[in-house]
Amino acid sequence: MMTDRNGKTAAPARIIHPFGPLFDEESRVLILGSFPSVKSREQNFFYGHPQNRFWKIIPLIFGEKVPESIEEKKKLILSHHLALWDSIASCEITGSSDASIKNVQANDLHFILDHCQIRQIYCNGKKSFEMYRKYIEPVTEREAVCLPSTSPANAAWSVDRLAEAWSVIRKQAEKE
Repeated sequence: MMTDRNGKTAAPARIIHPFGPLFDEESRVLILGSFPSVKSREQNFFYGHPQNRFWKIIPLIFGEKVPESIEEKKKLILSHHLALWDSIASCEITGSSDASIKNVQANDLHFILDHCQIRQIYCNGKKSFEMYRKYIEPVTEREAVCLPSTSPANAAWSVDRLAEAWSVIRKQAEKE
């Protein structure tokens, strides 16, 4: 059990992923998070917490400006042949804590993999990668690469250091 900001014990709640994947037939690189944070669930879109560096890293590696609206974020992702989704379809989670995740049901990636030519799958952080390896890789028989998390909890990684590690995405997305 965890405590909330008022010091009360917070029990994990079973939550179903509230929104679908972002991709189109031109998507070549799939980026998987673990499960949407509370802020992402409120916004009904990926990486909604203002301290998450995802929306700084992606434009940085592609030489773009930081998107502000959800529509700008969608355009940025799709214009660079990327796809976004999460490893987990539903789970018990307390707040946004990856450490509290249990009783996982994984997402079925065939919906994406059957509709575009994904060359490489990248996991945003260790929890996404752990869930991918345990539940999804045995089904897809495709390996994924673990990238350092863009979460504010990963404070050891600066934006510049993250951008350097994440630059492999640009190389894969731009391959002919």
